[in-house]
Amino acid sequence: MKRWSRRLSLGVLLLAVLVLLFFLPWWELVFSGPDWPGPVVVAGTVVFAVGLVAFPVSMFFGHGPRGSDLAARIGDSTLGVIWVLFAWTVLGELLRLVLAVSGVADPVRSRIVALVVAGLALVLVVWGCTEAMRLPRIKRVEVTVPRLGRGLDGVRVVVLTDTHLGPINRAKWSAKVAAAAGGLGADVLIHAGDVADGPVARRREQAAPLGTVEASLAKVYVTGNHEYFGDAQSWLEHMAELGWEPLHNRHLVLRRGGDELVLAGVDDATAAASKTAGHGANLAQALAGTNPDSPVLLVAHQPKQVAQAVAAGVDLQISGHTHGGQIWPFHYLVKIDQPSVRGLSRHGDRTQLYTSRGTGFWGPPLRIFAPSEITVLTLRSAASA
Repeated sequence: MKRWSRRLSLGVLLLAVLVLLFFLPWWELVFSGPDWPGPVVVAGTVVFAVGLVAFPVSMFFGHGPRGSDLAARIGDSTLGVIWVLFAWTVLGELLRLVLAVSGVADPVRSRIVALVVAGLALVLVVWGCTEAMRLPRIKRVEVTVPRLGRGLDGVRVVVLTDTHLGPINRAKWSAKVAAAAGGLGADVLIHAGDVADGPVARRREQAAPLGTVEASLAKVYVTGNHEYFGDAQSWLEHMAELGWEPLHNRHLVLRRGGDELVLAGVDDATAAASKTAGHGANLAQALAGTNPDSPVLLVAHQPKQVAQAVAAGVDLQISGHTHGGQIWPFHYLVKIDQPSVRGLSRHGDRTQLYTSRGTGFWGPPLRIFAPSEITVLTLRSAASA
């Protein structure tokens, strides 16, 4: 009974959010103040009504059991457009206030607001789509790891994460990403999870270029939360076939110049709840048998896994998951769930966390004020700082 009650409450909440997302832009841009001619109101109402019905249907068939890529593309694109419209409709109220104070009366005031919001939304959607589909920028960051030995000073860690190969076939994009990453002279190459949305059989072509990238010391992969929407074990095995060492609650010891670095990885924070046999984040297992005096580089998909990293004395954690918010101002919601949205941050006395904005995108093919990245982290010892 409690389970059904929770499901009903969740369903009501989702319905309320869905209606609000479509209702507010329709009310402000089409129906209320602008006093558009009748045909404009009818046409606008039809567009929003069709979107309101088509969105949940396409999301169900696109991301539900059937997994139709066409339906997913429609649903994801609708989500992106309506989110942008909703956010800028809310911000449009500031313009409405300014116009009201300036003495501009309705319907002129509301028409100006509606046209400005619609125009901005159009520009942002076109620009956001271009940003999502482009080759990610290379972001270079130097990180001082005090316990790192001189022999490992200058180790170059190249990070890919959240590639989300999915309903839009991005095999060519994937090849460009692999070529770009391969040209960065990686000592350590990391994929920090959410490699794809969908089973290996459907994403094999898009994932294939990942097998062409090399690193001098290690090339490792951990699962993200999206792997647990399907068959995470199959992705672990496939990434291993592509030459990526799965850090499935385990570690490697990297040695250079007489010094060593522990490179550990754990499953995503959602792994245990997924009930996937043999999966569940276990940092103690990942670090079992390591030298306590050696610095530890941990790969964990979600930034919030840093709490366990701090307790274990990890020196640096590398994560993704947040996409930097992906579509402004969604990062404010991400901050509620995660301790970091992007960039380098410190947690506790020893632990640093680098959160990548991600290499690809999930869902809406948009990135607005949250550019994608391929990250190059150069590790420095305290002696060289």
